[in-house]
Amino acid sequence: MVNEPSVDELIRKLGTEEDPISRYALCTVASKRARQILETEKNLGLRDGGARPKELSSACVDIADGKVVIAKD
Repeated sequence: MVNEPSVDELIRKLGTEEDPISRYALCTVASKRARQILETEKNLGLRDGGARPKELSSACVDIADGKVVIAKD
């Protein structure tokens, strides 16, 4: 379970005041970013099972830091 950053904070980061995103959209973006992180680690040979944050937690931190943005069609 992700407690920090909060879900509300992540929703604010990805959306705008006029056009907030849904929790579903947040889940979609976070899971896509987590898969990217997992694939990158796999390609670099970093999947050693050591103690580090899980991919979903890393994805949420990336969203909170503004490293992930969404493109609306």
